[in-house]
Amino acid sequence: YSIYSNLSTIESSSKSEEKNSGLINLNTATAADLMTLPGIGESKANLIISYRDENGPFSAPTDIMLVRGIKDGLYNKVKDYICVK
Repeated sequence: YSIYSNLSTIESSSKSEEKNSGLINLNTATAADLMTLPGIGESKANLIISYRDENGPFSAPTDIMLVRGIKDGLYNKVKDYICVK
């Protein structure tokens, strides 16, 4: 019991540190980082990276809606988790 209890404590503390340490930076995120966002799967993550590669860095979080297939609904799901720097 204590081993599993400690493991879940470690997992939950690393998840909360992830949230506290900041947001997913659209300009530096890997596909794996992007796929941690709600509603973003592998294909959307790859579209975001392709868009960034072709058009340069995002200047505002709302710029994610310039990516094909990402509209208001998906933006509203991820807006609290993303940033640009």
